[in-house]
Amino acid sequence: MKNFIKVWLSVTISLCYCHAIGKMVSKGIKRLSCLIPVVCLFLYLPLCLTSVHIGGTTAFFITWLANFKLLLFAFGLGPLSSHPPISLPLFVIVSCLPIKIQNNNNPIPGAREGRLNYTIKGLLVAILVQLQLAYEYSDYILSVHPKLILLVYSLHMYFLLELILAASAAVARAMLGLELEPQFKKPHLSTSLQDFWGKRWNLMVTGILRPTVYKPSLHVFTRLTGR
Repeated sequence: MKNFIKVWLSVTISLCYCHAIGKMVSKGIKRLSCLIPVVCLFLYLPLCLTSVHIGGTTAFFITWLANFKLLLFAFGLGPLSSHPPISLPLFVIVSCLPIKIQNNNNPIPGAREGRLNYTIKGLLVAILVQLQLAYEYSDYILSVHPKLILLVYSLHMYFLLELILAASAAVARAMLGLELEPQFKKPHLSTSLQDFWGKRWNLMVTGILRPTVYKPSLHVFTRLTGR
C-alpha cells in the first residue's frame, strides 16, 4: 500500500508538471522534449508495484492511457489540449482515466444509463465470478466446454469494464459536473469485426490510437508511396 501511494503521488506531481509545461512551452518538439521524462517515468512506475492486479491496473492507467494522451498533448492534440487550457484537476483526471469529455453542444444519446441497467450488470458480474471460481476449484465443473468458459470470461470482462467506466464517469460528474462520452456502443449489435473494434468496443482506445499511430503512419507511407 505504501508503494501504491508513492506511485500515485508521483503520478499526480508529474501531471501537475505537465499541466504547467502546457502553459509555458508551445506545442511541438520542444514541448515533447519536456514531457519525455514523464513518459519514461510512467513506464517505470508500475514496476514498483508487486501486486499483479494493482500493477496491471496502474500500468493501464498511466503507461497506456496517460502516455498516449501526453504524446498527443505535446503536439496540441487529444483530450488534454483545449483553448482555454483545462483546469489542473480536470487535466489530472482526464490524463489517467479512460474517459473523454463530451462536447456539450453535441450530447450523445445514452451517455448516462439508468441505475437499474448497472445494477443488473453488477449482478451479472457477481454471477460470472462465481461461475469462474466454480470452474477453477470444482472438479464437477471441469467437464464444461472450454469455449463456454471463454464466453463467460469475455462477458465478465465486458460487464466489469462497463462498471469501472461508469464509476469513473460518476466520479467525474460529481467532482466536475461533466458528462462523459460512453466507451462502448452496444458491441453486441456489431455487424462485423471491423464494426466491433472500430465503432463499438472501447472507443477511447480507438480515439487515441487513430491520431497517435494510424494518422502519422498513414502520412509517412503516403509520402513514401506518393499516394
